[in-house]
Amino acid sequence: MLILRALLSTLLVLAPLSSVALENKTTSESINQTISAIQTRLAKPKILCGRFDQSKILTGMKKPLASSGRFCVLADKGILWRTLQPFPNTLRLSRDEIVHLQGDRVAMRLDAKQEPTVRMINSVLFSLLSGDLTQLDTLFEVDAKFDSKLDNKLDNKLDNQNWKVGLKARQAALAKAIGQISLEGNAYVKNIHILEASGDSTSIIFSEIKTGESALTAEEAALF
Repeated sequence: MLILRALLSTLLVLAPLSSVALENKTTSESINQTISAIQTRLAKPKILCGRFDQSKILTGMKKPLASSGRFCVLADKGILWRTLQPFPNTLRLSRDEIVHLQGDRVAMRLDAKQEPTVRMINSVLFSLLSGDLTQLDTLFEVDAKFDSKLDNKLDNKLDNQNWKVGLKARQAALAKAIGQISLEGNAYVKNIHILEASGDSTSIIFSEIKTGESALTAEEAALF
């Protein structure tokens, strides 16, 4: 939840700059070809749910801050990020609003009618969780490669289907808040690592991934 809140606040500030980043971006042909190849390997289910385990290391602290929970990405509705441990809270992103829930209490609500950047934020976070590199390319320089060394780590298959993507913020203000992001995966994004300019870092591991209507619990379906 910490990293999603940081992304939300930063993207709200930088949303007006996204068009500038798009005008100034340059990506090599080889990287574009790799990105296209990764996109073809990624599964694109309408409903994707699973478990996340997050570990955040703060500069000067030896013990990481750990949290875990469930996430769901619905292609036509948005994202649900439910932290279950150590403290339950929920972040729900839809086309028209972003809602942070603590139990039954609404701790934060951003509405697209008052804050037009809500739709852009939803799109970027959806892209991060689903591996849509085309959208991420508007705010980040993208470096992508296939890596056979990841095969054993991710799925125990030496089939060179696994990939690694590095994201470096195009805008200085975004770089100060987020720094660099790396993603690893195969048919789905499996790991996300964020290195902040401050030296703090966050690692998120996705597992127990399921797709389709049955992936959603009744409680999660009700939240949409």
